[in-house]
Amino acid sequence: MDILVRLNNQTAGRDKIIRLFQYSSRAGWYYTPNTSGTSHTSDVLKSLEYTFSSFRKLLRLGRCVDSIYGALSTMNYPELVVRITLTLSKITNALYLLADHMIWISRVGLFRVNLDKWNSIANKYWLLTIIMNLVRDVYEISQIMKQNNSLRLSQFNILSKNFRFDKYRTMYQISEHKDVWLDTIKNGCDLFIPLTALGHTKLSPGMVGILGLISSTIGIYCLVDPRAKLSPA
Repeated sequence: MDILVRLNNQTAGRDKIIRLFQYSSRAGWYYTPNTSGTSHTSDVLKSLEYTFSSFRKLLRLGRCVDSIYGALSTMNYPELVVRITLTLSKITNALYLLADHMIWISRVGLFRVNLDKWNSIANKYWLLTIIMNLVRDVYEISQIMKQNNSLRLSQFNILSKNFRFDKYRTMYQISEHKDVWLDTIKNGCDLFIPLTALGHTKLSPGMVGILGLISSTIGIYCLVDPRAKLSPA
């Protein structure tokens, strides 16, 4: 209960919790059996998904400015690949959030915009953000593998030829860098959501809901355990 209260006190925490409910609702209405007795439940879950989506857009209002400010702070990061991917990720995320703000403004009726157009723009920038994050993840994994290989080559004792030792060392490397692996899984799941929305992949709403559910769960876990969050982010 303390964890839930602590999460709810953070804007990012509230967004992750509502995102979990949003994608759970999507998976729920899709996989609910299509019978006369369950049609009402399916309609309720669809309505909840829309409500959660709109509420998240409200929570994100103004966050595009935060992303731009974050991009300015990452421009001086010493590691080149991380600097480029992080900065581009924050810039594309800011543009995604700006498009997201336009969608919310139209939903609440402040003024009309072409929702199909702005949804497409938002998904394109979200996709670019995820791709940049995945490029950074691949780079981080390559650095871990390089470090692991260097350690293996530097050892000329019998342990280095022992399969069981190698297996435990690999498991240790994974546990030591769980932030990288969790971030990769999260971004891998998220990747297919805008790809499907843009028509590049043909996943069902239920599968999209499950992928969103997995990535949301990882996001919440990373907020609860800061050591599981990839840094800098």
